[in-house]
Amino acid sequence: MDYINPKLVLETADLEPGEITWKSPSNLAIVKYWGKYGDQLPKNPSISLTLENAFTQTTLFYRPKEVPGPDISLEFFFNEEPQPAFGEKVQKYLARLVPIFPFLSQLDLEIHSQNSFPHSAGIASSASSMSALALCLCSLEDQLFQTLSEDEAFDQKASFIARLGSGSACRSVYPYMAMWGQQSGVSGSSDLHAIPMEENIHEVYKTLHDDILIVSRKEKAVSSTTGHALMDQHPFAEARFNQAKQNTHFLMEALTNGDLETFGRIAENEALTLHALMMASNPGFFLIHPNTLTIIEKVRQFREETKHPVYFSLDAGPNLHLLYPESIIHDVRFLVETELTPLCEDGYYLPDWAGEGPEQL
Repeated sequence: MDYINPKLVLETADLEPGEITWKSPSNLAIVKYWGKYGDQLPKNPSISLTLENAFTQTTLFYRPKEVPGPDISLEFFFNEEPQPAFGEKVQKYLARLVPIFPFLSQLDLEIHSQNSFPHSAGIASSASSMSALALCLCSLEDQLFQTLSEDEAFDQKASFIARLGSGSACRSVYPYMAMWGQQSGVSGSSDLHAIPMEENIHEVYKTLHDDILIVSRKEKAVSSTTGHALMDQHPFAEARFNQAKQNTHFLMEALTNGDLETFGRIAENEALTLHALMMASNPGFFLIHPNTLTIIEKVRQFREETKHPVYFSLDAGPNLHLLYPESIIHDVRFLVETELTPLCEDGYYLPDWAGEGPEQL
C-alpha cells in the first residue's frame, strides 16, 4: 500500500478556487510509541485516547497555479500570522505527497491553522495539525475526483497520509480510541495506518475525562523527532518494545471489560517508562518539571485516600494528563482546582475528554 496514483491530474482551466476546513483533535497515547524505523513506522504498537477540546483547525485554500511549475506553491499562516519555519516544513511534506496527490503541484495553496492549546508543549500538536491537514488533502481529492466516497477508505487513507507527517497523527483520525502498529492477534492492525477501536471498548471509556494540567507552556527543549532517533542506539530499546507489546495486549483486555484499575496502572507505567527512556538516552534529557512530580504525588495520595479510579499520564513534555471516569468528576475537579492548578503555569488547565473524532466544518 502506497496510494501512488498518477491519474489524479487536473484540468485546471475548469477549476474554480475553493476551500476546505477540518477540525482534528490531538490524542493521548496510553501505550506509547517511542522509536521508529523506515518512513515513520513504529517500533511498537500504541493505543491512544482521542481528545475533544485539544484540537487544530486547518483551512486549505486552493486555486489553479498562476505560474505553472513542478514545485509546491504554498503560503502558511499559524494563528493568522505568517510562519515561514512551519511553512517550510509543510511545503516539504506536501512535496513528498505529490506522487500520491499529483494535483498538488498544479495549485496555489494557502493554509491557515490554529490550535486550541499551547504548541510544542507536549500535547501532541503535531498529531492534531498533521491529521487536520491530511483530512483536508483527502477531502480535496474526493472533491476533485470523487475517489474517496466510502468512509472507511477515506479514513484509512487520511490516517496513512497523516502518519507521513507525524506518526502519532495517524491515530487522531478515529473517535474515542485508536490503535497503530502491528499486534499479534489484532485483525487489521498495521504499521502503515491506525485502526479504530470504538467497537472494542467498554462504554466507560467513551466518557473518560482527561484534564490537561499545563505545568509549562514553553516549547520543549528536545523535540520528539530527536527523542525517537535516540532510541536507535538505546540500551533498553528491545526490552521496551517487548514491554509495549505486552502492555498493548493487557490494555486491550482492560478496554473491553471496563477494568479501570488495569487501564490506569498501564497508563501510569507507560508514562513513567517514556520519561525514563528519555533520561537513559545518550545524551539523556529531562522534559518533566519539579511541579510535574509534585502533581503526580498529589494524585497518588488522592487515589489512596479516596479509592477513586483517577490516574495520570504524560506525553513527551511536562504537562500532566489526569484520567478518570465521568462518575467522579466533582471530586476530581475539586482536587484540580484547589490543589493542582496552583502548580500549573498561570493556574491554567484544559478540561478535556474522550472525543468523537475529527469534524469537517
